Amino acid sequence: MNLLPLQVTVAATLLTVAAALWAGSGDGARAGLRRAILTIDGVSTGIAALLASLAMAVAVFAGLWQVVARFATETPSIWSEALVRTALIWMAFLGLAVALRAGALVSIDVAHRYSSGALRRGIEAAALAASLSMLGIMFWFGWEMARRVQFQEMAGLEVSMSWGYAAIPFGAVFAMVGAVAHFLDRRSEELEAAV
Repeated sequence: MNLLPLQVTVAATLLTVAAALWAGSGDGARAGLRRAILTIDGVSTGIAALLASLAMAVAVFAGLWQVVARFATETPSIWSEALVRTALIWMAFLGLAVALRAGALVSIDVAHRYSSGALRRGIEAAALAASLSMLGIMFWFGWEMARRVQFQEMAGLEVSMSWGYAAIPFGAVFAMVGAVAHFLDRRSEELEAAV
């Protein structure tokens, strides 16, 4: 069994969590790193949101065309179903970054709400480590899958299957930035409003 993906993911996760903990408080270089990460996040999350919205619009219009072509002209489109599926995959994986940044995914609310200080920060660090580990594995194996299917074509679209699988590593990279930024600048408005 190839343990390299797990070893790289664990090492990268531990280094990233340690850097995020270090940059999480303090002035000087710590504040500079924190500002840099949050600036990168502002750009990357904005790009991810824009691309996810564009993917959703493509899926809607391709789905509408499928319905019109099937029922109005009685000549179903061979490309629209594959395009809808691919656009929805991209939308979901890019939208993951936006959801992680906003703190909108299922989290450990009760433990976070009833803890404070070092315990709360430890819970947040453990959640970040879990997220980064999962995203690292998604990146690694998503990249491998995109590489493996590069010579296969999507039925109906006649483009490489890699375009569909590439959503996994791209979404994982955007989501990693969002997860670290959420750790450094916690935003959970919907959780506070739910109290």
